[in-house]
Amino acid sequence: MRWEGQTATHVDADALPGLEERSSVLEQWPTPGFDGASFLEITAKSALNRVPGDGFMGGTWTINPYRGCQHACRYCFARNTHTYLDLDAGADFDSRIVVKANLVEVLERELAGPRRAVDAVQLGTNTDPYQRAEGRYRLMPGVLRALARHGASISVLTKGTLLRRDLPLLASIARDVPVSVAMSIAIFDDELQQQVEPGTPTTRSRLATVRAVRDAGLDCAVFAMPILPGLTDTREHLEHAFAAIAEAGATRAIASALHLRPGAREWYLAWLRQAHPHLVPLYGRIYGRGAYAKREYRDWLRDRIRPLQRRHGLAPVRTTAGTGLAAPPPRARQLPSTSEPVSAPAALF
Repeated sequence: MRWEGQTATHVDADALPGLEERSSVLEQWPTPGFDGASFLEITAKSALNRVPGDGFMGGTWTINPYRGCQHACRYCFARNTHTYLDLDAGADFDSRIVVKANLVEVLERELAGPRRAVDAVQLGTNTDPYQRAEGRYRLMPGVLRALARHGASISVLTKGTLLRRDLPLLASIARDVPVSVAMSIAIFDDELQQQVEPGTPTTRSRLATVRAVRDAGLDCAVFAMPILPGLTDTREHLEHAFAAIAEAGATRAIASALHLRPGAREWYLAWLRQAHPHLVPLYGRIYGRGAYAKREYRDWLRDRIRPLQRRHGLAPVRTTAGTGLAAPPPRARQLPSTSEPVSAPAALF
């Protein structure tokens, strides 16, 4: 495995004499009580990641306590990152979880150093910080406290109802630094949700977590995404979804079409061919060989979603990261082009 760029020597003061410096990777196969999941504990060199570029997240700081995710979402765009470690983007991503065991220690050292001005940090932008492994390793409370002491604003995105464990801490931190919380809820059909996101908490339990966040005095957005063509983009499904999100007390809801990036594309389409083979031609027309749905479909989906956002008071408001102030409208973004024509979306269904 290519661990050299991910690990560093770790000194364990509680180890037996002569074993203070443990190996940078400790494999545990299997882990009792975790349904076949195995954990690779590593000692990481760094905790903070700077996102390059000037796009939606360009220039921001992120922290990822885990690599791989037990939520096992078939569409997860982060799947291909597992191949950097010579693990596969399919079953390994779901079950062989890399844990940055010394994350809090490294983060505190980085925040105390002079080389970084870290004013805003996002958690959950790659793999989920509140997946089931967090119940074992409890890395997030230390991360949150370290960021709060540093004065950095905190943004958390998760599918994990384990978030409720840390709501008192987040509410306390929010008195001193900006805190934003978002729950990812993509599918409002129980059977489909268990097929596509087999390791996630139920939609009902995630909606209950949205209510718990609001009861704790915090705003809570819902990322009702990705929208799956032919499966969750029907008017009936979307109307039910936005009504349920509003009923849970969410302050806003954001939705967009499925991305099929390498790794996720192969894993998701393999499932689609088995479970819904009649939809394969539709995906071919909407995505071609690219990762993004074609513009005609995205425009059609946007026009279907915006009235629902307005009706339920869930329209998003863009803010400047870490300030809470209204941001200017985003610049038009050049989207991937394609020479293959696509039928009008209304004719696809």
